[in-house]
Amino acid sequence: MKNRRKARFKNLYTVLIGLAVLLAVVVFVLLDRPGAYVRPEIVDDNQVSPYLTHELLPQLYNGAQRQEPFELVIPQEKIGDIVALSKWPRQSDGVRFSMPVCFFVPDKIILMSMVSVKDVEFVVSLAAEPSLDRKGLLNLRVAKVKVGAMNITLLAKAVARKMYQQRIANTDTDTDDIEAKIVASLLNDEPFEPVFAVEDKKVRIERISVGKEQLTIGLVPANK
Repeated sequence: MKNRRKARFKNLYTVLIGLAVLLAVVVFVLLDRPGAYVRPEIVDDNQVSPYLTHELLPQLYNGAQRQEPFELVIPQEKIGDIVALSKWPRQSDGVRFSMPVCFFVPDKIILMSMVSVKDVEFVVSLAAEPSLDRKGLLNLRVAKVKVGAMNITLLAKAVARKMYQQRIANTDTDTDDIEAKIVASLLNDEPFEPVFAVEDKKVRIERISVGKEQLTIGLVPANK
């Protein structure tokens, strides 16, 4: 049961991480390196995140079971533990992707990853702006994608959209699945109903706020 909960929650973060990697494939090799980027330490593949298993998932599970409004406050310093659950570094067509680092700044989630091509390194950065509209729909808009100092947002989103469309055309991807809706929001600015199953209960994201070094998510019971 714990493993199922862990995998389900982890997948939401994997989508964000995967998008950063996907966009990195299409960029030009530029050498400018943002000063905020610090290469993270590689975590052993078999290591688990105590924060995820002992704090965040129990908070999510207990809050959902109580069927009362609750909130999750996720500090920036703990996000690295969750990101590290996915295997890093990754290789694709001679391109090497290091483990991304994540920053919380007011209204934005920033992801940065070091990319190596034939021993030349550069940094890909992505800024996402999560928000809820008046209907309570969640949008995870990608506001900016940069390679070094170059803004390539339109190009990166166009190529990533094409690659994702090819992927779903060749696989049995359920476009109604919550992860597919998250990807559609990231690529196409498509808002979606933020309802998630937690075992036998469902919760809805009612509020989301990105502050300095902290992400706060307010959840309420979902009635369907």
